[in-house]
Amino acid sequence: MEAYEQRVDALIAPHLARQHSGRKHPVHDFLFTYYNNRPAHLRRWHPGPGVVLAGEPPHSGWRGYVQTPDGTVVDPDFVERRRNLVEGTRRLLSATASRPAFTGCFGLHEWAMVYRTAAGGVRHEDWPLRLGHQGTDEVVEAHQIRCSHFDAFRFFTDDARPRNSLQPTSGTRETHEQPGCLHANMDLYKVCFRLAPLIPSELTLEAFELAGEIRELDMRASPYDLAGLGYQPIRIETREGKAEYAAAQRAFADRSAALRGRILEAFAPLPL
Repeated sequence: MEAYEQRVDALIAPHLARQHSGRKHPVHDFLFTYYNNRPAHLRRWHPGPGVVLAGEPPHSGWRGYVQTPDGTVVDPDFVERRRNLVEGTRRLLSATASRPAFTGCFGLHEWAMVYRTAAGGVRHEDWPLRLGHQGTDEVVEAHQIRCSHFDAFRFFTDDARPRNSLQPTSGTRETHEQPGCLHANMDLYKVCFRLAPLIPSELTLEAFELAGEIRELDMRASPYDLAGLGYQPIRIETREGKAEYAAAQRAFADRSAALRGRILEAFAPLPL
């Protein structure tokens, strides 16, 4: 458990330092603000169901655990209370895994979120648009947008939504989500922490680290100029940039597919 906590501490230290000083980061804050999992909760080590913790572990005071004569274990009643969430998550992950990875979106979801906005209307106002407002709009208008992820699509501007060839909703996730999508793959982190303590923390931490790497790709391909933070842009408006983005996307799709499979395997021993 101590080794796990040390790994987490090293990963979250920069965020905690920025938080203490009131500084924002347009790339890495996402893992803490959008996903809204407290660093202290990420730091909690969960062995997963079926493991008996001897002695007086801190888990005995955490939600989802119960003390037995043999030790502290995941509470079977907690598993039952999470039945709908587990089954819904399993269906979504299985449906996503059943589809081929689509790698032709080129990260245009971030561009669609600022399409036809003016100064003061973009999400990361502290960072300039690399091509300016007009240039950004021209990129959107020159491409077909095919975003399959509802939680990205819902941030599109009103003018951008009709340009998306798909119109995903919260109720059609199982129909639309596909394993090449950066946001679907970052969401594996959300899957893990929402199901704690039913998912071993090693999977949660792996998903967190993967989401951090994917987020960097996401923002390097975005319309924002983040060179001041050390992020060189992937110029998806060019042929070379598209090729670079798609290659990185395929690599993340492969890594995420393996992790998705291991998360699905973690559901197997649950008494559902």
